[in-house]
Amino acid sequence: MRLMQSMCTIAECAPGGDGPATARPRLVKIAVAGGSGVGKTALVVRFLTRRFIGDYERNAGNLYSRHIQVDGEMLAIQVQDTPGVQIHEHSLDCNEQLNRCIRWADALVIVFSITDYKSFELLSHLYHHVRQLHPGNMVPVVIVGNKADLLHIKEVEPQQGLQLANMLGCTFYEVSVSENYNNVFNAFHLLCKEVNKQQITSTPERRRTSLIPRPKSPNMQDLKRRFKQALSAKVRTVTSV
Repeated sequence: MRLMQSMCTIAECAPGGDGPATARPRLVKIAVAGGSGVGKTALVVRFLTRRFIGDYERNAGNLYSRHIQVDGEMLAIQVQDTPGVQIHEHSLDCNEQLNRCIRWADALVIVFSITDYKSFELLSHLYHHVRQLHPGNMVPVVIVGNKADLLHIKEVEPQQGLQLANMLGCTFYEVSVSENYNNVFNAFHLLCKEVNKQQITSTPERRRTSLIPRPKSPNMQDLKRRFKQALSAKVRTVTSV
């Protein structure tokens, strides 16, 4: 019950909710991309709810919304979860859905798993693909190395992630989505600050047409359903024991 109450609180604070008439918050759109199975959905849910769920259905490309305060200003954040990317014959296998998400975004989080070296190899390819879809526009990018708690099966050292991020001109965070919220929040918070700074200094402010329709209400029903599934699974496990 406490989990569900927390979810409802976020939904009520999200863009489009009923409440006192106030100035519309500045909109920041963030896409989360990376290889399959690196924890993109878990990362998004951790940021939105502070909670962690270990099992997810295959990514359906959901769009989530919430409010967050950055430097004293309330911002409306939209986070687009994306399907996993793969390399096919030395080039990225990116479908049009992913390309639309990247073009739509004001900023990107590119995720790899420290337990999967192939997901790390994707980074530079995906980063340059982002730059091709945003020619002349320095869209902020943060690189996140997930699953930092799984040291016994680690395939990528923190120094490797940091060196690549420095080479690409990005900020790097190594996180454990399952164990720690702070660095997850810091990664998104940094992007929000960068986008907000760009929007404030842009003269005149350029508003790109959204290539993904903005939802009438935040996509929290899917999160609630997943929490119910996770709680039910735990109950079944305890009962069987």
